[in-house]
Amino acid sequence: MPKKEKNEVQELKEKLFSQPKHAVQRMSDAERKDCDKFCEAYKDFMNTAKTEREINAFVIDALSQQGYQEFAPGMKLNAGDKIYLNNRGKSVIMATIGKADIREGVRLCAAHIDSPRLDMKQHPLYENQEIGYFKTHYYGGIKKYQWTTVPLSLHGVIIKKNGEKVNIRIGEEESDPVFYITDLLPHLADEQMRRTAPQIIKGEELNIVIGSMPLKADKGNELVKLALMKLLNEKYGITEDDFLSAELEAVPAYKAKDVGFDRSLIGAYGHDDKVCSYPAFRASLDVTAPEHTSVVILTDKEETGSDGNTGLKSSYLRYFLEDLAECFGANGRAVMRASKCLSADVNAGFDPTFPEVLEKNNCAYLNHGVCVTKFTGARGKSGTSDASAEFVGEVRKILDDGDVIWQTGELGRVDLGGGGTVAAYIANLDIDTIDIGVPVLSMHAPYELVAKTDVWAAYRAFKVFLEA
Repeated sequence: MPKKEKNEVQELKEKLFSQPKHAVQRMSDAERKDCDKFCEAYKDFMNTAKTEREINAFVIDALSQQGYQEFAPGMKLNAGDKIYLNNRGKSVIMATIGKADIREGVRLCAAHIDSPRLDMKQHPLYENQEIGYFKTHYYGGIKKYQWTTVPLSLHGVIIKKNGEKVNIRIGEEESDPVFYITDLLPHLADEQMRRTAPQIIKGEELNIVIGSMPLKADKGNELVKLALMKLLNEKYGITEDDFLSAELEAVPAYKAKDVGFDRSLIGAYGHDDKVCSYPAFRASLDVTAPEHTSVVILTDKEETGSDGNTGLKSSYLRYFLEDLAECFGANGRAVMRASKCLSADVNAGFDPTFPEVLEKNNCAYLNHGVCVTKFTGARGKSGTSDASAEFVGEVRKILDDGDVIWQTGELGRVDLGGGGTVAAYIANLDIDTIDIGVPVLSMHAPYELVAKTDVWAAYRAFKVFLEA
Protein backbone atom coordinates (compact mmCIF):
# COMPACT_ATOMS: atom_id res chain seq x y z
CA MET A 1 0.00 0.00 0.00
CA PRO A 2 1.23 3.54 -0.68
CA LYS A 3 2.65 5.40 2.32
CA LYS A 4 0.03 7.58 3.97
CA GLU A 5 0.91 11.26 3.83
CA LYS A 6 0.93 13.21 7.07
CA ASN A 7 -1.75 15.82 7.45
CA GLU A 8 -1.09 19.35 8.65
CA VAL A 9 -2.02 18.58 12.26
CA GLN A 10 0.40 15.66 12.46
CA GLU A 11 3.19 17.71 10.93
CA LEU A 12 2.60 20.59 13.33
CA LYS A 13 2.53 18.25 16.34
CA GLU A 14 5.82 16.65 15.33
CA LYS A 15 7.35 20.08 14.81
CA LEU A 16 6.01 21.83 17.91
CA PHE A 17 5.18 19.23 20.59
CA SER A 18 7.54 17.27 22.80
CA GLN A 19 7.96 13.75 21.46
CA PRO A 20 8.83 11.46 24.41
CA LYS A 21 9.92 7.98 23.37
CA HIS A 22 10.96 4.80 25.16
CA ALA A 23 14.76 4.63 25.15
CA VAL A 24 14.81 1.33 23.26
CA GLN A 25 13.07 3.05 20.32
CA ARG A 26 16.01 5.46 20.14
CA MET A 27 18.92 3.07 20.68
CA SER A 28 20.76 1.03 18.08
CA ASP A 29 21.38 -2.67 18.64
CA ALA A 30 25.05 -1.89 19.26
CA GLU A 31 24.23 0.69 21.92
CA ARG A 32 21.84 -1.71 23.64
CA LYS A 33 24.69 -4.22 23.90
CA ASP A 34 26.94 -1.51 25.37
CA CYS A 35 24.15 -0.67 27.81
CA ASP A 36 23.78 -4.28 28.96
CA LYS A 37 27.55 -4.69 29.36
CA PHE A 38 27.76 -1.50 31.43
CA CYS A 39 24.90 -2.65 33.67
CA GLU A 40 26.57 -6.00 34.33
CA ALA A 41 29.58 -4.10 35.66
CA TYR A 42 27.23 -1.89 37.69
CA LYS A 43 25.62 -4.93 39.33
CA ASP A 44 29.06 -6.31 40.22
CA PHE A 45 29.90 -2.97 41.80
CA MET A 46 26.66 -2.98 43.79
CA ASN A 47 27.42 -6.42 45.19
CA THR A 48 31.03 -5.53 46.00
CA ALA A 49 30.68 -2.11 47.62
CA LYS A 50 27.55 -1.39 49.68
CA THR A 51 28.70 1.33 52.10
CA GLU A 52 30.49 4.64 51.73
CA ARG A 53 33.74 3.21 53.12
CA GLU A 54 33.66 0.22 50.76
CA ILE A 55 32.86 2.42 47.75
CA ASN A 56 35.67 4.80 48.68
CA ALA A 57 38.15 1.90 48.85
CA PHE A 58 36.83 0.38 45.59
CA VAL A 59 37.13 3.68 43.73
CA ILE A 60 40.58 4.58 45.00
CA ASP A 61 41.90 1.12 44.12
CA ALA A 62 40.54 1.52 40.59
CA LEU A 63 41.94 5.05 40.29
CA SER A 64 45.40 3.90 41.39
CA GLN A 65 45.33 1.13 38.80
CA GLN A 66 44.43 3.71 36.14
CA GLY A 67 47.41 5.92 36.98
CA TYR A 68 45.73 8.55 39.15
CA GLN A 69 48.08 10.24 41.62
CA GLU A 70 47.13 11.39 45.10
CA PHE A 71 46.71 15.16 45.08
CA ALA A 72 48.95 17.41 47.13
CA PRO A 73 48.67 21.22 47.24
CA GLY A 74 51.37 22.85 45.15
CA MET A 75 52.07 19.84 42.96
CA LYS A 76 52.99 20.49 39.33
CA LEU A 77 50.19 19.52 36.97
CA ASN A 78 49.79 19.37 33.20
CA ALA A 79 46.96 18.64 30.79
CA GLY A 80 46.02 14.96 30.93
CA ASP A 81 47.27 14.40 34.48
CA LYS A 82 44.89 12.44 36.70
CA ILE A 83 44.63 13.08 40.45
CA TYR A 84 42.46 12.14 43.41
CA LEU A 85 41.83 13.27 46.98
CA ASN A 86 40.74 10.80 49.67
CA ASN A 87 38.68 12.51 52.38
CA ARG A 88 38.85 10.38 55.53
CA GLY A 89 38.01 7.15 53.74
CA LYS A 90 34.39 8.20 53.19
CA SER A 91 34.44 10.53 50.20
CA VAL A 92 36.72 10.97 47.22
CA ILE A 93 37.41 13.59 44.55
CA MET A 94 38.95 12.61 41.22
CA ALA A 95 40.06 14.94 38.44
CA THR A 96 41.62 14.96 34.97
CA ILE A 97 43.46 18.16 34.08
CA GLY A 98 42.03 19.76 30.93
CA LYS A 99 43.65 21.54 28.01
CA ALA A 100 41.95 24.87 28.76
CA ASP A 101 43.24 27.36 31.30
CA ILE A 102 41.93 26.49 34.77
CA ARG A 103 40.59 30.04 34.94
CA GLU A 104 37.87 28.93 32.51
CA GLY A 105 36.50 26.77 35.32
CA VAL A 106 36.08 23.03 35.81
CA ARG A 107 33.33 20.63 34.78
CA LEU A 108 32.10 18.98 37.96
CA CYS A 109 29.84 15.99 38.66
CA ALA A 110 28.83 15.39 42.29
CA ALA A 111 27.10 12.24 43.58
CA HIS A 112 26.73 10.73 47.04
CA ILE A 113 27.77 7.24 48.13
CA ASP A 114 25.84 6.90 51.41
CA SER A 115 22.42 5.23 51.45
CA PRO A 116 19.68 4.74 54.06
CA ARG A 117 20.63 2.00 56.51
CA LEU A 118 20.68 1.01 60.18
CA ASP A 119 23.65 2.18 62.28
CA MET A 120 24.63 0.45 65.51
CA LYS A 121 24.44 2.50 68.69
CA GLN A 122 27.63 3.00 70.71
CA HIS A 123 26.40 0.52 73.31
CA PRO A 124 24.71 -1.89 70.89
CA LEU A 125 25.05 -5.33 72.45
CA TYR A 126 22.43 -6.62 74.89
CA GLU A 127 20.56 -9.79 75.84
CA ASN A 128 16.82 -10.19 76.40
CA GLN A 129 15.23 -13.54 77.28
CA GLU A 130 18.29 -15.44 76.07
CA ILE A 131 18.41 -13.75 72.66
CA GLY A 132 21.32 -11.48 71.75
CA TYR A 133 20.62 -8.17 69.99
CA PHE A 134 22.25 -5.09 68.54
CA LYS A 135 20.48 -1.76 69.19
CA THR A 136 20.28 0.44 66.09
CA HIS A 137 19.68 4.05 65.11
CA TYR A 138 18.35 4.33 61.57
CA TYR A 139 20.25 6.54 59.11
CA GLY A 140 18.36 8.60 56.54
CA GLY A 141 14.70 8.64 55.63
CA ILE A 142 13.20 5.16 55.74
CA LYS A 143 9.85 3.43 56.18
CA LYS A 144 10.86 1.57 59.31
CA TYR A 145 8.44 -1.32 58.81
CA GLN A 146 10.21 -2.23 55.54
CA TRP A 147 13.37 -3.21 57.42
CA THR A 148 11.87 -6.05 59.46
CA THR A 149 12.11 -9.71 58.32
CA VAL A 150 14.85 -8.78 55.84
CA PRO A 151 18.22 -10.60 55.76
CA LEU A 152 20.83 -8.07 56.86
CA SER A 153 24.59 -7.93 56.52
CA LEU A 154 26.95 -6.05 58.82
CA HIS A 155 29.62 -3.68 57.46
CA GLY A 156 32.01 -1.17 58.98
CA VAL A 157 35.05 -0.65 61.15
CA ILE A 158 35.96 -1.02 64.80
CA ILE A 159 38.85 1.00 66.21
CA LYS A 160 40.33 -0.89 69.14
CA LYS A 161 41.74 0.75 72.25
CA ASN A 162 45.28 0.32 70.90
CA GLY A 163 44.32 2.15 67.66
CA GLU A 164 44.15 -0.96 65.49
CA LYS A 165 41.40 -0.87 62.85
CA VAL A 166 39.23 -3.97 62.36
CA ASN A 167 37.22 -4.17 59.14
CA ILE A 168 33.85 -5.90 59.39
CA ARG A 169 31.90 -7.44 56.49
CA ILE A 170 29.57 -10.30 57.45
CA GLY A 171 26.55 -11.57 55.57
CA GLU A 172 27.52 -11.06 51.92
CA GLU A 173 29.14 -14.41 51.18
CA GLU A 174 27.08 -17.56 50.66
CA SER A 175 28.68 -19.22 53.69
CA ASP A 176 28.16 -16.18 55.99
CA PRO A 177 25.41 -15.87 58.58
CA VAL A 178 22.98 -12.99 58.18
CA PHE A 179 21.16 -10.87 60.76
CA TYR A 180 17.47 -10.20 61.25
CA ILE A 181 14.81 -7.91 62.76
CA THR A 182 11.64 -9.65 63.90
CA ASP A 183 8.03 -8.56 63.40
CA LEU A 184 4.77 -9.68 64.98
CA LEU A 185 2.80 -12.52 63.45
CA PRO A 186 -0.54 -11.35 61.97
CA HIS A 187 -2.45 -13.47 64.49
CA LEU A 188 -1.19 -11.30 67.37
CA ALA A 189 -0.75 -7.96 65.61
CA ASP A 190 -4.21 -6.46 66.04
CA GLU A 191 -3.01 -3.67 68.33
CA GLN A 192 0.13 -3.08 66.26
CA MET A 193 -1.94 -2.69 63.08
CA ARG A 194 -3.92 0.11 64.72
CA ARG A 195 -0.75 2.21 64.87
CA THR A 196 -0.21 4.86 62.20
CA ALA A 197 2.15 3.76 59.42
CA PRO A 198 5.24 5.61 60.77
CA GLN A 199 4.69 3.85 64.11
CA ILE A 200 3.92 0.31 62.90
CA ILE A 201 7.56 -0.34 63.75
CA LYS A 202 9.15 2.21 66.08
CA GLY A 203 12.79 3.21 65.97
CA GLU A 204 13.57 1.46 69.25
CA GLU A 205 11.99 -1.74 67.90
CA LEU A 206 14.58 -2.05 65.12
CA ASN A 207 16.65 -4.47 67.19
CA ILE A 208 18.84 -6.90 65.23
CA VAL A 209 18.98 -10.53 66.29
CA ILE A 210 22.65 -11.60 66.43
CA GLY A 211 22.58 -14.89 68.38
CA SER A 212 20.94 -17.13 70.98
CA MET A 213 23.54 -19.59 72.24
CA PRO A 214 24.59 -19.13 75.92
CA LEU A 215 28.02 -19.74 77.32
CA LYS A 216 28.12 -23.16 78.99
CA ALA A 217 28.18 -22.37 82.69
CA ASP A 218 26.40 -23.51 85.83
CA LYS A 219 25.95 -20.00 87.16
CA GLY A 220 25.77 -16.43 85.91
CA ASN A 221 23.48 -14.15 83.93
CA GLU A 222 23.73 -12.61 80.42
CA LEU A 223 25.34 -15.83 79.24
CA VAL A 224 24.21 -15.32 75.64
CA LYS A 225 25.74 -11.83 75.60
CA LEU A 226 28.91 -13.22 77.20
CA ALA A 227 29.13 -16.03 74.60
CA LEU A 228 28.71 -13.52 71.77
CA MET A 229 31.32 -11.19 73.23
CA LYS A 230 33.70 -14.14 73.69
CA LEU A 231 33.21 -15.09 70.02
CA LEU A 232 33.88 -11.51 68.88
CA ASN A 233 36.94 -11.29 71.11
CA GLU A 234 38.38 -14.49 69.73
CA LYS A 235 37.76 -13.50 66.11
CA TYR A 236 38.48 -9.76 66.19
CA GLY A 237 40.30 -9.17 69.48
CA ILE A 238 37.72 -6.64 70.69
CA THR A 239 36.01 -5.97 74.01
CA GLU A 240 32.62 -4.36 74.55
CA ASP A 241 34.20 -0.95 75.10
CA ASP A 242 35.59 -1.06 71.55
CA PHE A 243 32.07 -0.52 70.22
CA LEU A 244 32.44 3.06 71.49
CA SER A 245 34.87 3.76 68.63
CA ALA A 246 33.13 1.76 65.92
CA GLU A 247 31.05 2.52 62.87
CA LEU A 248 28.90 -0.51 62.11
CA GLU A 249 26.11 -0.44 59.53
CA ALA A 250 23.42 -3.01 58.79
CA VAL A 251 22.31 -3.13 55.16
CA PRO A 252 20.17 -5.62 53.22
CA ALA A 253 22.07 -8.77 52.28
CA TYR A 254 20.30 -8.90 48.91
CA LYS A 255 22.30 -9.12 45.69
CA ALA A 256 21.69 -6.86 42.71
CA LYS A 257 19.60 -8.82 40.21
CA ASP A 258 17.88 -8.40 36.86
CA VAL A 259 14.13 -7.89 37.24
CA GLY A 260 11.47 -8.93 34.74
CA PHE A 261 11.18 -11.59 32.05
CA ASP A 262 12.99 -9.24 29.66
CA ARG A 263 15.73 -8.39 32.22
CA SER A 264 15.19 -4.69 31.53
CA LEU A 265 15.32 -3.58 35.19
CA ILE A 266 17.77 -3.90 38.07
CA GLY A 267 16.71 -4.50 41.65
CA ALA A 268 19.27 -3.67 44.34
CA TYR A 269 19.88 -2.05 47.70
CA GLY A 270 21.26 1.49 47.48
CA HIS A 271 20.50 2.64 43.93
CA ASP A 272 20.11 6.01 45.69
CA ASP A 273 22.70 7.21 44.90
CA LYS A 274 25.08 4.54 43.67
CA VAL A 275 23.17 4.51 40.38
CA CYS A 276 24.57 8.00 39.79
CA SER A 277 27.90 7.69 41.61
CA TYR A 278 29.01 4.62 39.64
CA PRO A 279 28.28 6.14 36.19
CA ALA A 280 30.00 9.38 37.27
CA PHE A 281 33.05 7.42 38.45
CA ARG A 282 33.16 5.43 35.21
CA ALA A 283 32.78 8.62 33.18
CA SER A 284 35.76 10.10 35.02
CA LEU A 285 37.86 7.05 34.15
CA ASP A 286 36.86 7.23 30.49
CA VAL A 287 37.49 10.95 30.02
CA THR A 288 41.11 11.08 28.85
CA ALA A 289 41.66 14.49 27.24
CA PRO A 290 38.92 16.90 28.33
CA GLU A 291 38.85 20.48 27.15
CA HIS A 292 38.17 21.75 30.69
CA THR A 293 39.45 20.09 33.85
CA SER A 294 36.96 17.39 34.79
CA VAL A 295 36.18 16.78 38.46
CA VAL A 296 33.99 14.06 39.98
CA ILE A 297 33.21 14.08 43.68
CA LEU A 298 31.64 11.11 45.47
CA THR A 299 30.52 12.42 48.82
CA ASP A 300 29.10 11.19 52.12
CA LYS A 301 26.27 12.20 54.49
CA GLU A 302 23.75 13.37 51.88
CA GLU A 303 21.01 11.23 53.38
CA THR A 304 21.31 13.04 56.73
CA GLY A 305 21.68 16.58 55.41
CA SER A 306 25.31 16.69 54.17
CA ASP A 307 26.66 17.91 57.51
CA GLY A 308 30.04 16.85 58.88
CA ASN A 309 33.50 16.98 57.35
CA THR A 310 32.74 14.28 54.75
CA GLY A 311 29.49 15.94 53.62
CA LEU A 312 29.16 18.72 51.07
CA LYS A 313 28.07 21.35 53.56
CA SER A 314 31.67 21.24 54.73
CA SER A 315 34.52 23.03 52.97
CA TYR A 316 36.54 20.15 51.57
CA LEU A 317 35.34 20.63 47.98
CA ARG A 318 36.00 24.37 48.15
CA TYR A 319 39.45 23.77 49.63
CA PHE A 320 40.26 21.26 46.88
CA LEU A 321 39.22 23.66 44.12
CA GLU A 322 41.19 26.49 45.73
CA ASP A 323 44.28 24.29 46.11
CA LEU A 324 43.91 23.07 42.53
CA ALA A 325 43.66 26.66 41.26
CA GLU A 326 46.81 27.61 43.17
CA CYS A 327 48.73 24.84 41.37
CA PHE A 328 48.26 26.96 38.22
CA GLY A 329 48.68 30.35 39.88
CA ALA A 330 44.95 31.04 39.62
CA ASN A 331 42.43 32.47 42.06
CA GLY A 332 40.13 29.81 43.53
CA ARG A 333 37.07 32.06 43.69
CA ALA A 334 37.45 32.97 40.01
CA VAL A 335 37.75 29.29 39.07
CA MET A 336 34.60 28.37 40.97
CA ARG A 337 32.66 31.27 39.46
CA ALA A 338 33.50 29.98 35.96
CA SER A 339 32.74 26.32 36.79
CA LYS A 340 29.71 24.20 35.88
CA CYS A 341 28.24 21.30 37.86
CA LEU A 342 25.86 18.39 37.44
CA SER A 343 24.51 17.41 40.85
CA ALA A 344 24.07 13.71 40.16
CA ASP A 345 21.23 12.40 42.29
CA VAL A 346 18.19 10.23 41.64
CA ASN A 347 14.62 11.32 41.09
CA ALA A 348 11.30 9.57 41.72
CA GLY A 349 10.20 7.45 38.78
CA PHE A 350 6.51 7.40 37.90
CA ASP A 351 4.87 4.39 39.55
CA PRO A 352 1.51 3.49 37.88
CA THR A 353 0.40 1.81 41.10
CA PHE A 354 0.64 5.16 42.95
CA PRO A 355 -0.03 7.78 40.24
CA GLU A 356 -1.58 10.37 42.54
CA VAL A 357 1.71 11.59 44.07
CA LEU A 358 3.27 12.70 40.76
CA GLU A 359 2.13 15.18 38.13
CA LYS A 360 2.30 13.26 34.85
CA ASN A 361 3.50 16.14 32.67
CA ASN A 362 6.39 16.94 35.01
CA CYS A 363 7.79 13.70 36.34
CA ALA A 364 10.38 11.12 35.32
CA TYR A 365 9.53 7.84 33.63
CA LEU A 366 11.53 4.62 33.57
CA ASN A 367 13.28 3.97 30.24
CA HIS A 368 13.02 7.60 29.12
CA GLY A 369 16.60 8.47 29.99
CA VAL A 370 18.41 10.40 32.66
CA CYS A 371 16.24 13.03 34.37
CA VAL A 372 17.27 16.71 34.46
CA THR A 373 15.67 18.49 37.43
CA LYS A 374 15.79 22.30 37.26
CA PHE A 375 14.85 22.63 40.93
CA THR A 376 14.21 20.35 43.89
CA GLY A 377 13.18 21.44 47.38
CA ALA A 378 9.82 21.12 49.09
CA ARG A 379 6.53 22.84 48.38
CA GLY A 380 7.53 26.47 47.67
CA LYS A 381 10.94 25.36 46.30
CA SER A 382 12.35 25.49 49.83
CA GLY A 383 15.97 24.34 49.97
CA THR A 384 16.65 24.39 46.23
CA SER A 385 19.21 26.21 44.10
CA ASP A 386 16.87 26.44 41.04
CA ALA A 387 19.20 26.46 38.03
CA SER A 388 18.96 29.45 35.70
CA ALA A 389 17.31 29.21 32.29
CA GLU A 390 20.67 30.02 30.72
CA PHE A 391 22.39 27.07 32.39
CA VAL A 392 19.49 24.74 31.62
CA GLY A 393 19.84 25.76 27.97
CA GLU A 394 23.56 25.09 28.09
CA VAL A 395 23.10 21.62 29.59
CA ARG A 396 20.28 20.88 27.15
CA LYS A 397 22.58 21.62 24.21
CA ILE A 398 25.41 19.47 25.61
CA LEU A 399 23.10 16.49 26.07
CA ASP A 400 21.42 16.88 22.67
CA ASP A 401 24.73 17.33 20.86
CA GLY A 402 26.01 14.21 22.64
CA ASP A 403 22.92 12.21 21.59
CA VAL A 404 22.07 11.50 25.23
CA ILE A 405 18.59 10.19 26.04
CA TRP A 406 17.20 12.51 28.70
CA GLN A 407 13.99 13.90 30.17
CA THR A 408 12.92 16.39 32.82
CA GLY A 409 10.96 15.92 36.02
CA GLU A 410 10.13 17.11 39.51
CA LEU A 411 10.10 15.13 42.75
CA GLY A 412 6.35 14.87 43.31
CA ARG A 413 3.31 17.14 43.22
CA VAL A 414 3.79 20.65 44.54
CA ASP A 415 2.18 20.25 47.96
CA LEU A 416 3.15 16.64 48.68
CA GLY A 417 6.68 17.05 50.00
CA GLY A 418 9.68 16.86 47.72
CA GLY A 419 13.32 16.45 48.66
CA GLY A 420 16.79 17.91 48.44
CA THR A 421 20.19 17.08 46.99
CA VAL A 422 23.70 18.50 47.27
CA ALA A 423 23.00 20.97 44.46
CA ALA A 424 22.34 23.93 46.76
CA TYR A 425 25.65 23.53 48.61
CA ILE A 426 27.63 23.54 45.37
CA ALA A 427 25.60 26.42 43.94
CA ASN A 428 26.40 28.34 47.12
CA LEU A 429 30.07 28.24 46.02
CA ASP A 430 29.05 30.45 43.05
CA ILE A 431 29.03 27.45 40.68
CA ASP A 432 26.28 26.98 38.08
CA THR A 433 24.59 23.76 39.19
CA ILE A 434 21.67 21.58 38.11
CA ASP A 435 20.36 18.19 39.27
CA ILE A 436 20.45 15.20 36.97
CA GLY A 437 19.94 11.55 37.80
CA VAL A 438 18.27 8.20 37.27
CA PRO A 439 14.53 7.66 37.99
CA VAL A 440 14.00 5.15 40.83
CA LEU A 441 10.99 3.17 42.00
CA SER A 442 10.65 2.31 45.72
CA MET A 443 13.32 4.87 46.63
CA HIS A 444 14.83 4.38 50.14
CA ALA A 445 13.37 0.88 50.42
CA PRO A 446 15.68 -2.06 51.19
CA TYR A 447 15.39 -3.05 47.50
CA GLU A 448 14.98 -0.35 44.85
CA LEU A 449 14.28 -0.55 41.12
CA VAL A 450 15.84 1.20 38.10
CA ALA A 451 15.84 0.71 34.33
CA LYS A 452 19.05 -0.33 32.61
CA THR A 453 18.61 2.17 29.79
CA ASP A 454 18.45 5.02 32.32
CA VAL A 455 21.66 3.85 34.03
CA TRP A 456 23.38 3.89 30.65
CA ALA A 457 21.94 7.33 29.84
CA ALA A 458 23.37 8.68 33.11
CA TYR A 459 26.85 7.46 32.19
CA ARG A 460 26.57 9.01 28.73
CA ALA A 461 25.33 12.31 30.18
CA PHE A 462 28.17 12.60 32.68
CA LYS A 463 30.77 11.71 30.09
CA VAL A 464 29.68 14.24 27.45
CA PHE A 465 29.38 16.93 30.13
CA LEU A 466 32.88 16.26 31.52
CA GLU A 467 34.25 16.37 27.98
CA ALA A 468 32.47 19.62 27.08
